[in-house]
Amino acid sequence: MAIILNIDTATEYASVCLSDGNTILAIEENFEQKNHAAFLQPAIKKIQNTLQFQLSSLHAIAVTAGPGSYTGLRVGLASAKGLCYALNKPLLLINTLQVMAYALAKNYQADKTNLLFCPLIDARRMEVFTALYNNHLEPIINPSATIVDENFLKEELKENTIIMGGSGSKKMLQLITHENIIFSTTVHNATDLAAIATQQFENKQFTNLAYSEPYYLKEFYTAKKI
Repeated sequence: MAIILNIDTATEYASVCLSDGNTILAIEENFEQKNHAAFLQPAIKKIQNTLQFQLSSLHAIAVTAGPGSYTGLRVGLASAKGLCYALNKPLLLINTLQVMAYALAKNYQADKTNLLFCPLIDARRMEVFTALYNNHLEPIINPSATIVDENFLKEELKENTIIMGGSGSKKMLQLITHENIIFSTTVHNATDLAAIATQQFENKQFTNLAYSEPYYLKEFYTAKKI
């Protein structure tokens, strides 16, 4: 099986884990969003020391590429690319929303044909980063930056039960009351990333290291200096 270092700094929770196939060997987590940059490298080092593991033994490195916090995405991807370059290892870029959907799906019966999963990341004001996935984590609605209102997923809710989770789901609580919505408090972490990364590694879905970049979903703006 593939030994993969999995890095997730895309949202308010950051984590890094070492996986060997479906087995999680070690995990470190951080719950202070503004501290992700300071957390990541010491966390990787701690895993190395705990397991007496050499990074040269890795088969690949996986990272949540976005959407999510602009700073968090850059922290995770820069570290992953640097390690891949130094160690000559392949890089796996995985969509944050797919990882979140995987985490949601683990906690509910996946054999229901009318069960859909809607991860939501708060993108400020009434905007969210979101997508809609089926039981096989195939996108029914592709990832996008969306302004939510009372008609969000109105058609899909007619015939499906939708599990919503993530920081953006708080906005939906204020907008929609529907018998077919289940709001989940599930929080994803790097172990969910590892499950998808292992599958992508087996399918050799590697990313060009030189051209890989965060999946922002919308333009990044900075204040103009006067």
